[in-house]
Amino acid sequence: MKPIISTVKGSRDFYPEEMAVRKWLYGRLQEVSETFGYQEYDGPFLEKIDLYAAKSGEELVKEQAFVFPDRGGDLITLRPELTPSLARMVAQKQGELVFPLRWWSFGPFWRYERPQKGRSREFFQWNIDLIGALGPEADAELVAIGATFLKQTGLKSDEVTILVNNRRLMEKALLDIAIPLELHKSVFRLIDRRDKLSPEAWESYALELGLTSEQFMNLVGLLGNTSLWEQSEELRRFFAALEVMGVREYVRYDPQIIRGLDYYTGTVFEARDRDGEFRAILGGGRYDNLVGDVGGSPLTGVGFAMGDVVVSLVLKKYGKVPAFQPSPAPILVTVFDEERLSVSTGFAARLRAAGLRVNCFTDATKLQKQLKFADKMGFRLVAIIGPEEAAQNQVAIKDLVSRTQTIVQQSEAATVIQQILAGG
Repeated sequence: MKPIISTVKGSRDFYPEEMAVRKWLYGRLQEVSETFGYQEYDGPFLEKIDLYAAKSGEELVKEQAFVFPDRGGDLITLRPELTPSLARMVAQKQGELVFPLRWWSFGPFWRYERPQKGRSREFFQWNIDLIGALGPEADAELVAIGATFLKQTGLKSDEVTILVNNRRLMEKALLDIAIPLELHKSVFRLIDRRDKLSPEAWESYALELGLTSEQFMNLVGLLGNTSLWEQSEELRRFFAALEVMGVREYVRYDPQIIRGLDYYTGTVFEARDRDGEFRAILGGGRYDNLVGDVGGSPLTGVGFAMGDVVVSLVLKKYGKVPAFQPSPAPILVTVFDEERLSVSTGFAARLRAAGLRVNCFTDATKLQKQLKFADKMGFRLVAIIGPEEAAQNQVAIKDLVSRTQTIVQQSEAATVIQQILAGG
């Protein structure tokens, strides 16, 4: 036998069970997005690398993007994120759009990362953004959307939390401990990497950046100050808004949350599970300069992204993913024998015309084999039309849950089946 060609490293196969989780996730996030009044959109899967080079950060552009030259010599990338595309789309039609914009999307993205638990090179991502709204209440709305999604999937506030900080607050705090402005960008990256390095490696990294030992110790103290948010009017208003929206229990302040992308300017946030196994279930923040940076007029923006890989692992960890239903159709129409194949096929078609989802055998195999198939695939009902039923225009409806059987006229079968399914 020829060897099976392997998948591209970091890519994913979606067998029906994995596809069911992806579709279920899409349904939940669509519901939450539209509950808050957000419109669905999407951007291209291919973009010029220049779109990300200015603002997304050196690590994403140089290490994580899939970059290749097209036939004209332009450097193209498979999109690693959507916010820069969103900013470009807004800038292109800025005079035609009605602000504030509330837009959301769910689609595929690619990053050249080392595949590991919770990370793949190909992933699907929910992006949701509010463009053109001022004030921390807008930031709170986005965090409330994230919290509402977590809540609606069944995740509780003692299982997951959304950690929040504010870059403007941190810039002021860094100046207060004598870290000059020109080092802030590097220090933000340092803070973002704290959980990824050992304490010794993290301290060495800080000193390599040019921090003195005193500045480093002051930074450690700053990152332990969980009441620092009280010094920020933005965050005081932000948390007050969350209280009113009824999701405050899912959110807490953490001065270590800074986010790695360079375009964030204010509030930043990240969802994690409480016991620390998974970082960044979702993450985002305020970006007040991005639309202007891609050629549009300056516009405020706030949004977040959530990849499907980590959130799926978290939901499975806490037992929140619905049980897999192998067949989307609850009814199997069997074929008694070759002579009655067309009878069964026609009966199945009439059930579908009545609005039912129906699977019908296309081969006259042994009835016992068909019933075993029905049991393994999780069908609720099996319809059998044997010689006696066919002669009387009847059908036997076998309920595989209650283990009962009912014989009805074929003309009444759709109504009877609907009543059985409605009764659970």
